[in-house]
Amino acid sequence: MSDADAEEERTVWQGRFITAKVKGNWEYVGRARGIRAAVILALDSDGDGEHVILVEQYRVPLGRNCVELPAGLIGDEDHFVGEDATIAAARELEEETGYRAARLEVIGEFYSSPGMVSESYTLIRAHDLTKVGPGGGTDGENITVHRVALRNVPAFVAERRALGDAIDGKLLLVMGPHLV
Repeated sequence: MSDADAEEERTVWQGRFITAKVKGNWEYVGRARGIRAAVILALDSDGDGEHVILVEQYRVPLGRNCVELPAGLIGDEDHFVGEDATIAAARELEEETGYRAARLEVIGEFYSSPGMVSESYTLIRAHDLTKVGPGGGTDGENITVHRVALRNVPAFVAERRALGDAIDGKLLLVMGPHLV
């Protein structure tokens, strides 16, 4: 337990999706209204080996495109409040990438930047993918889908970085075997 635990948490600003808080000397943000996130690790195999499905989309806070694992919010709309993470992951995977998974496996809950954000996400592994549509997200998302051979992920990341794209830290998950 730290000294900050004894302090009262104060909300200094709340929008529709984000809440800014102060507790002791700490300033941080979190999701509003109990919104959670699901991140999908979608691996696809064929005769050419294993591939990962990635998405690229413009991220306003970064001011540029970002290459990421497919993901989405859970409970951000009234009709999704209380939704199971795997249901949201299935919906988001299909909306963003055009792939449907025969089976979804919860890997666990993770925190993306615990020194500044209280948000966690549920990592879900998508198994046995079938291409059922074009993907691209919902209106205004303008998502580009990339199917990348696992062995080529480090080169793909380097290429996208050279083009000026941001790279989400969760891609370390698929680059891990190539980093050592």
